Amino acid sequence: MKLIRCERGHYYDSQQHSRCPSCGVPGLDAGNSDAQMQAAPVDAMVTQVRGQAGVADIGVTVAMVRKKIGIDPVVGWLVCIEGPEKGRDYRIRSERNGIGRGADMAICINGDEAISRENHAYISFNPRKASFRIAPGDGRGMTYLNGEEVDVPMPLLAYDRIELGQTHLLFVPLCGEQFNWENQGE
Repeated sequence: MKLIRCERGHYYDSQQHSRCPSCGVPGLDAGNSDAQMQAAPVDAMVTQVRGQAGVADIGVTVAMVRKKIGIDPVVGWLVCIEGPEKGRDYRIRSERNGIGRGADMAICINGDEAISRENHAYISFNPRKASFRIAPGDGRGMTYLNGEEVDVPMPLLAYDRIELGQTHLLFVPLCGEQFNWENQGE
């Protein structure tokens, strides 16, 4: 997937759309002069998908684990057990991971319109304490942990259930007391 950013800041898949679908059809007079703007040169506005092979993350904050060991390894997973993407897994990386529908989210959950586009919730991994936490995001939607509302950051334990919109996720940690990427080779 090759994401393009239009002049108005929308991201879209250039392989599916020739122009930004959010900006409307050029030449169609619907009272919106912005929709008639000329498209900017495509090469100047190409962006990247996080984790896309062969593309450097320019201007992106780098996690401390990545700085120390050279990669941004997986530290755990979320597995969709109910919802539009049932059966799919999502990788959790070190430090803070935003969850939302947007393609630029660290954990992008497509197909569930009840999940906010950006930062519905956060899952973080603290490499110093080898612990996970879940926190509410900036979005309108609620987040639940084992049926309880998440209104402040809360510890996340193995096989906890997380609900976002219509999606139910199971948390599966990799790092913890028995394994941590930072302690490898010591």
